[in-house]
Amino acid sequence: MKNASFITNIVLSVAVIVLFILHFTSNGSSVKNTDETTAGEVTATGGIVYIQIDSLVSKYDMFNDLKSEFESKAQTIQNDLNKRVRTFENDFKDFQLKVQKGLITRSQAEAQQQQLAMREQELQNFTQQKQMEMSEEEAVLYRRVFDALNTYLEKLNQEKRYAMILSTSGASNSILKGDSSLNITNMVVSAMNDEYIKTKSKK
Repeated sequence: MKNASFITNIVLSVAVIVLFILHFTSNGSSVKNTDETTAGEVTATGGIVYIQIDSLVSKYDMFNDLKSEFESKAQTIQNDLNKRVRTFENDFKDFQLKVQKGLITRSQAEAQQQQLAMREQELQNFTQQKQMEMSEEEAVLYRRVFDALNTYLEKLNQEKRYAMILSTSGASNSILKGDSSLNITNMVVSAMNDEYIKTKSKK
């Protein structure tokens, strides 16, 4: 189990969010899409905007905090596994040496061999269990990030009423070229970070 593979999977998992659409809900009045926008300004009501998921995730404080916690726990587990493996390897070498030197009887050798085989299986089971636990935590991590994004976008769209909010990522980019004035990534991540800071301060 390698720590780097878990973090890579987080980003790849988040990249699954290829297209996020919020339909424009009319309040009875016609919506004009002729408002001019320039780089850095928010697109007019009823317009189409997009978010760069990779950029948002890398700048989102909650993701980085969760990532640090995940990395720390993964490293602790890795260190524990390494220690268990070294102990087993040393005991196995010690067993082989005793057998070679004839320091134990045949029945003792058979008994110790069975014990070592059981320990090896237990070590494999423990490793698989920790891998499953970390994979589950990894999945929860990116779901929490996406849930926070989804919650914020729902609130944002109640005010902005975009016709559509698209997402792009390095792994699966549905927008080959887009006007920078339609990119609301920085606005969204700034607002989400502000909300996250307020949430942290209450704890």
